[in-house]
This record gives sequence, C-alpha cells and structure tokens, in this order.
Amino acid sequence: MTTEARPEAPGSAAGNAGPLLDLEHLKVFFPVKAGLVIDRKIGQVHAVDDVSFALREGETLGIVGESGCGKTTLIRALARLVDATSGAIRYRGDDITTAGRRRLQPVRREVQMVFQDPQASLNPRKRVGQILATPLRIRGVPKGEIEVESRKLVDRVGLSPEHLNRFPHEFSGGQRQRIGIARALAVDPRLILLDEPVSALDVSIQAQVINLLDELQDEFSLSYVFVAHDLSVVRHVSDRIAVMYLGKLMEVSPAEELYTKPIHPYTSALLGAIPIPDPRENRARERPIVGGEPPSPVRPPSGCRFHTRCPRATEICSRVEPQLSAYAGGHLAACHHPQHVTNEEIRAATRSEDSPLSSGEETPGAEEQQAA
Repeated sequence: MTTEARPEAPGSAAGNAGPLLDLEHLKVFFPVKAGLVIDRKIGQVHAVDDVSFALREGETLGIVGESGCGKTTLIRALARLVDATSGAIRYRGDDITTAGRRRLQPVRREVQMVFQDPQASLNPRKRVGQILATPLRIRGVPKGEIEVESRKLVDRVGLSPEHLNRFPHEFSGGQRQRIGIARALAVDPRLILLDEPVSALDVSIQAQVINLLDELQDEFSLSYVFVAHDLSVVRHVSDRIAVMYLGKLMEVSPAEELYTKPIHPYTSALLGAIPIPDPRENRARERPIVGGEPPSPVRPPSGCRFHTRCPRATEICSRVEPQLSAYAGGHLAACHHPQHVTNEEIRAATRSEDSPLSSGEETPGAEEQQAA
C-alpha cells in the first residue's frame, strides 16, 4: 500500500508527546420525551456519564461491560457520530467536541471505525471495488491507481482480487468484516475504533480477525479502541482494559493484571462469567454472586452505580459516589471496598485526576477505618 503525505490533523505538530486521544469528563445523555401533540422532556438516558481517559500512540484500549453500559455510545461519541452533552474530546491535543464538518475533515481521515454488523455497515448496492474506491479518492489516490490500491487492500486483509467485483451479500460474515477493515485502512488512519468487531463471528473466524488486527497494528503503527462483551477476546488484543457499568468507569487496568488482580467486585463478576474449557474445573470454581438486573439508565442509583447488585455494598456505597483511585502499576478502580489489595496498597492509593466530578472525597476503606 503506498503512503503519501497526509494533511496535518489539528494539533498534530511534530514532536507532540501528548496522548493521541484524551477524554475529559465526557457525558452523553439522550432525552426521554412523551406527549402526543407536543413532545416534552420527562427524563434523560445517562448513556455515558463523566468518563475520562487517555490513549497513547500505538496502544490498544479494550472497553468491556454488560449490554447497555454505554460502550458503543462512547466510541460513537469519539467518532463524532453522536454529540457529547458535556465534557471534552481531544485528538492530538485539539478539542474536537463541537468541531464543525470542515474542521473535522482531517480528523476523520485519521480516525476510522469498524462496526459490529459488517452486513449493515456495507452498502448492499455497491461492489467491493466501489466501496473501497470512495475512501481512496478521499485520501487523494489518482483515479488511475485506485484499482491497484484496492487490490493491495483486499490482499492485505486476506481476500482475493476477484472479490472486488462481488457484492457484500456474496460473502461470509468474516469476509464482510475484513472488507470493513480494508475500508477503514483505505484512508491511512492512525486510530481505529472497533465496535465489537468479532462478536457476530464464529470462534475460529474470531481468532483470524484478531490476528489480522494485531498484524495491521504492527505494520501501520495503529492505535485501537476495542469494544467487546467477551473478556477472553479483549485480553488477547489490549494493553489496558476499561470496565464500564451503567455509563461509568468501574476499573481501568493493564490487561494481564485485570485478570489476576481485579479490584472492583463488578470486574470479578464479569471474569466469573468466562467459561473454562475443563467442565470439572468450571463446576468446581467459586463464582461471585451478582443478583438482579442493572438499574434504569434514566434513573441511575445514587452513590456507586453498582451498589444495588454488589455483594460487598454498605451504607456509604449508596450515599457517596466512589472516586477513581490510583493504585500501583497504573491500576484504577472506583470502589469503597476494594478487593485483592492489601491495607498498605489501600493507604497508598491516591485520587486519580480521571475521577468523576460528582465523586466524593472519601478514600477507599474509609468506612472500615472509621469503624476501627
């Protein structure tokens, strides 16, 4: 694939050592309306509620959580497909939260998205060659070279040149997802947002697509934000993993440490839901018990969002929203009663600058210290 000089995205001056992507207290709320003649607002869905994190060049951040926790809304907001209610989205240091279409043009070339349903995200009336030609023209590839570049793209994602003349419905799900990845690569991006890219595929095909994404990241120096339900999938692709629940960040950790030392009870519950291949070992293990259903995002509970289902919840959990505390090794967790950490680690924990603005000043274990 040939690479030509790209127009500089806002804030992409040479030598910029800051994060590639930076979120600061991002909120995305959707109004709930009622009325037959005149719509009136009766509430709002707290889809993403005060989320902050930074993504470095070449890093993969996995985002996991139950359905409805706000994962997809979050990355759609990053791609500016939905508008933020408040907060800031910075790409290469430049605030693009409310940027207009013209100002977003160079950013959209550097930030691409691969959608969950490959069939719905591809135009059924266009052949693969036509689908890839549009982003190649946007990249500035001369008309006479578009077919050559299209052939290179499909070859790089594991398809054959003759596939350029076929329509999306003639492919399997895994092949369609490869076409979606090729379309994202066509504009030579720096960041790709992956919205559950393998959830609709067979396990064997999932492994092929994940291996392809790993190869492409190394070859083109890409950064990923990878959204998924399956923590076993996220483990293989991520450098860090963020756990979301009801619009809030519960925990952010280096990938391997999240599996060996989960601090938040919700993370433990998610890990306990991962099946173990050995049926005897699977039956013998103890799983954290989490009862009930997630509360309504229209009326989220006070304090910790997870306290209505948490087996470790006490009075402070329903009253005070926990701060996002920073533990050793870059491990963050928002919990009043952290697990798998020593008393020394709890005392050494500090308030992260990514903590929600609505969170309290109480440190982890404060209730236990008062009781003692």
